[in-house]
Amino acid sequence: MLFKARTISSHSLSLEHSTPSSRARVLLQLTASISSLKVVWRKDHKLDQAIDNDKQWRLCARVVKEVLNEPGQVIPLRYLEKRRERMRLPIRITTFLARNPGLFDTYRDRIKPKTEPVPFIRPSSRLQQFLDDEKRINLESEPLIVAKACKLLMMSKDNVVSADKLVHVKREFGFPNDFLVNLVPKYPEYFRLVGCPGDGKSFLELVSWNPEFEKSVIEKRAEEEEKMTGIRVRPSFNVKLPAGFVLRKEMREWVRDWMELPYISPYKDASHLDQASPEMEKRTVGVLHELLSLSLHKRIPVPILGKFCEEYRFSNAFSSAFTRHSGIFYMSLKGGIKTAMLREAYRNDELIDRDPLLEIKDKFVALLAEGHQHRAEQLRLQKQVIEKDMERMAKRDHELNNQE
Repeated sequence: MLFKARTISSHSLSLEHSTPSSRARVLLQLTASISSLKVVWRKDHKLDQAIDNDKQWRLCARVVKEVLNEPGQVIPLRYLEKRRERMRLPIRITTFLARNPGLFDTYRDRIKPKTEPVPFIRPSSRLQQFLDDEKRINLESEPLIVAKACKLLMMSKDNVVSADKLVHVKREFGFPNDFLVNLVPKYPEYFRLVGCPGDGKSFLELVSWNPEFEKSVIEKRAEEEEKMTGIRVRPSFNVKLPAGFVLRKEMREWVRDWMELPYISPYKDASHLDQASPEMEKRTVGVLHELLSLSLHKRIPVPILGKFCEEYRFSNAFSSAFTRHSGIFYMSLKGGIKTAMLREAYRNDELIDRDPLLEIKDKFVALLAEGHQHRAEQLRLQKQVIEKDMERMAKRDHELNNQE
């Protein structure tokens, strides 16, 4: 089921060009019904599968991160074994290493002088090559990273965001681990870091407003469509309900009227909007859409978004927007974590709206695949050796039986 409100027509302009009294009547109806609207959550197996598809490499990335955070990037095997619960690793470290060859090298060393040598692990040469590639990609993608950081600040109240919160979401947006220390100081024309990150009182402020960054994904899409067709197009959400998903008549009418409200850019000042108004609902959905669009995988755990309620003027019940607007978003419950996903960014379980920074993930997945192929080849060769040994034994037994 697809709602279209993009091309300007007499119907789509009905609300924008209606009389003040009729417009007020529609807005009143929308406002009165927002809190009472109930949409039944429905599982989307294909989008859940998209999260499942990333489970293995994310698990490996957690183990790699644990080792890289150690002094000298080395750690005794038994120490890492004790951290399995923290890493959410369901198998023993030795089993993990056997299943993922190529990530680490194992060697023996002493934990303390005069003690017996024990197994240690350190990054392999192939993993080191990946880390070098990661640095190169981050450096080449610096303009994109700067633009993302500026956009996060430009959408926020007073153009300020807690530095600690930004560190917490760096993985979601593809920011380098050291972006506050090494990247932010390189761009004093955009950023000012106040306080020391980690103390809970540090903030990243926007120094200057760049008009090039103030257009949302939806506004850019409308402009591109207008250039292609020559027809004036107003910015609007793509709303596509999954197959078999049916809205009640009351909800269909509400969505239709809500879609006809003018789009409110997430980069426009919203301080004058009433928190319970339909316009604020439009703005909130716009901010959520833009945040998900800026993220690497076009999805973000809802608890992480919830940390930014103050910065982005979200209400305490902001997460209900994901089910209320099921044609724009999907809220997955996979793994016991609520994750907001952008429907338009996926085709079935495949991400089609790919961020350039995903090249880093692709290289890591390729590294894992190379190790898995190497392990499969070793197992194949071992199987061949066993089969040949069994053939020789069977032949020998046959010859012995014949002699008897």
